[in-house]
Formats: sequence, C-alpha cells, structure tokens
Amino acid sequence: MHANAELIQRFYTAFAAKDGEAMAACYHERVRFSDPVFTDLKGAEAGDMWRMLTSRAADLVVEASNITADDTQGAAHWEAHYTFSATGRKVHNKIDASFRFADGLIIEHTDTFDLYRWTRMALGPAGLLLGWTPMVKNKVRGQARDQLDRFIATRRGG
Repeated sequence: MHANAELIQRFYTAFAAKDGEAMAACYHERVRFSDPVFTDLKGAEAGDMWRMLTSRAADLVVEASNITADDTQGAAHWEAHYTFSATGRKVHNKIDASFRFADGLIIEHTDTFDLYRWTRMALGPAGLLLGWTPMVKNKVRGQARDQLDRFIATRRGG
C-alpha cells in the first residue's frame, strides 16, 4: 500500500475511533478542507472541525472504503452513521473524498456529498420541503460555522 494510502487509512481509523487529535495530525499546517457544509477551512480550522465533530459524536460509526493514493493525490469513499444532535434524527451520510499531499501529510481534502439528501435525514419534514433551497443550505452552513467558531474560541481559551 502506498504511504499516502496508509495516511488516508490512518485518518479514517482515527475518525472511527473518534480521535480528532489523530485526524488533525494527518493534516499539513497549510491544509485546506471543503465540503458542502464547511466550505472553506484553512490550517488549524480543519483539524478543529474534526476535533469538534468527534467530541460530540456519541453514536458515530464511520466506514471507509476504496482508498487509493499515489505521490500527489488520493481518494476514498466513506459513510457515517450518527444521530444529528439538533433534531435527534438518524443520519447515514455517503461521502466521496479527494486528497492532495505535501510533505507526507494531507494538504487538501475535499468531501463531496448530497446536502439536500443530508437535510432530509437530519432535519426531517423541513429538510424534505426546504432542504434544497439556498436559504436552508446557508442556514445549515452558518450554524455549523458558528459552532466551529465557538469551539475554537473555547479550545484556545477565548
């Protein structure tokens, strides 16, 4: 297995163990992360997002598959099963990830998933009716960013 594929495997093994610190250790200090909710995280913010999510994930189950990598790029498919705490609803999210590497670490990580599908599971009837709208998508993004900002402030003693 290529060393970068082993790095991706280590990242998802840490995720399954709810170890945000070990996940963050897989990232380069100049990492950029993006997904449909957290659209542009840079540097320490990306690691802090995983620290926040894993610290709050009571019933999280993560399964990674199809991990591939070479010297510069990689990919994986992963699925997450958890209860969305704001509504108590069960979520089964299916995500495709792409990676770029520098200095033996992940420097770019992009997760792709269907945000409307996620809102239908996480928000229930409101997600079904309005989850496709920019208003709801932006509200989800804004709330996630606020939670991350509060987590970072608390973590850094602010």
